[in-house]
This record gives sequence, structure tokens and C-alpha cells, in this order.
Amino acid sequence: MNCRSAVVYGRAREVTGPDELLAASRAITAHVLPGREDDAAMPEDDDYRETLLFAMPIDEASAKVRTGPPKDDPEDLGLPVWAGVLPIRSSYGEPEPSPDLAENIPRPAT
Repeated sequence: MNCRSAVVYGRAREVTGPDELLAASRAITAHVLPGREDDAAMPEDDDYRETLLFAMPIDEASAKVRTGPPKDDPEDLGLPVWAGVLPIRSSYGEPEPSPDLAENIPRPAT
């Protein structure tokens, strides 16, 4: 099976200070939609009460990537069973506007 995985080690702590909560929220927004952190509504106190954010310095990490065709055992090569790679791709679809979106708001680029 082709895969990508990562394991990180560190001691997580809850983010609680208002300045750090805002910085983390902006960073998350910038990661998902670069450049939108200046336009998007940031969470308010109620949102922070309903959501936990954690910060974790990474003390140690490892990653693994497996690519290529299957590595079947020689005795399995004669079996009448298909073997190969089924690629899975992720991509953005067409934006779907909210039903209560104000008029004249441009659609984001895709």
C-alpha cells in the first residue's frame, strides 16, 4: 500500500491567551486559504470556548513515504488476482456560495 505518514513527539499545551489564540487562528486560516487571514472573520470568545487549540513544540519527528508498484511475493505472482496501484487524488471542486451570502461578493479563484 502506498502511503504517507508522519509521527511527531512533543508535549502539547492548550493555547489560552487571547493574543496567542488570535495568532493561531490567523495561522490556520492562512494555511487553508493563503492571504485570506486579513479578510476572514476571526473567532470570537464563544468560538474559543467551544474549540480547543493546542501548541506543541516538536521534539522529534519521523516521516515515511511509500510509492511505486506492489512488491508481491514470488509465489503470489501466478495468482489470477489483479495487482497494481489505485491512485487517489484530492482537489478543490467548484465553490458553492452560502445561501445567505451578500450580493456582489466575488467568488474565490479555483
